[in-house]
Amino acid sequence: MRFTAPARLFWLPTLLPALLAGCQGSHTSTPPTMEEQSPQLLVARGRVDVEGGPHALSLATDGVVSAVDVKEGDRVRKGQVLVTEDSTAARLDEDLAKAHLAQAEAQVRLWSPRLASARLHAARLAEAARLDAGDRQTADDAHAAAAETSAELANARAGVDIARADMERARYRLAQQDLRAPVDGDVLGLTAWVGMHVQQGATLLTVLPSFARIVRAELSPEVVDAIAPGTTAQILSDDGRQSVLGTGQVRRIGGTYGRATLQDDPLQPINEHAVECIIALDRATAVRVGQRVLVRFSPANLPRTASERLAKWRPASL
Repeated sequence: MRFTAPARLFWLPTLLPALLAGCQGSHTSTPPTMEEQSPQLLVARGRVDVEGGPHALSLATDGVVSAVDVKEGDRVRKGQVLVTEDSTAARLDEDLAKAHLAQAEAQVRLWSPRLASARLHAARLAEAARLDAGDRQTADDAHAAAAETSAELANARAGVDIARADMERARYRLAQQDLRAPVDGDVLGLTAWVGMHVQQGATLLTVLPSFARIVRAELSPEVVDAIAPGTTAQILSDDGRQSVLGTGQVRRIGGTYGRATLQDDPLQPINEHAVECIIALDRATAVRVGQRVLVRFSPANLPRTASERLAKWRPASL
């Protein structure tokens, strides 16, 4: 059976056999129709997507592109270098940080033995003063000198910590010169070339993840409660032929209403609301991200007869 592409999720009952049976009079008995005995179908519009969507990538700093290591359509692996920014300034910052670290470590090596000598000298003068063999003031001055030397050493050690932090920051900035693939996937929309001046945050390329494809369908408010996680869904082409592209199961029903984005029927109000429904495909199918599809559901909690459906879903205007 082929279905005309619907503008929104709706019932697709075949009510004609039941209505004809009612017009024949009470003296004629009509056996139950196939429509009354078969499960009912719901159809919604949907769009193929990938979990998390395509990744638009950019460099973390302003600069000039020095190398482009991929082409559009390339399959890349997570962590692979895609684009490299000129790193001259970053390497100079790293060299400067190394020099500051070496200087700070030299200060520590200078003050460490001085502190040991000053403490030993202060201890000897203090012992001499205790035995009345030396001057108390001299002992106090030696103790103060030892304390000052200790402060100098502490300052030198703090300088080492600061220099090491500067070194880590310089290395981090240097690592940011390489734009790497965040996931396995395919390169799309490459707009970078060698010598190009780029600004921080400007998209240079897009990586389409190799994750399993999903379908984002839109459910109308009238029937959203008829679909539940685990409901089986059939994916059809939205090209008039309604070819079967694959099957899947409802993974999640959205908890909020939003504006319908797949509505293209001019007779429907432009402010129509819908609830997003995520369908996980059972296996790889010949679908592409962004492709418009139809989703055909077969829920288990629907009214079973045509009269029950008509009574439950009769529009308010009838």
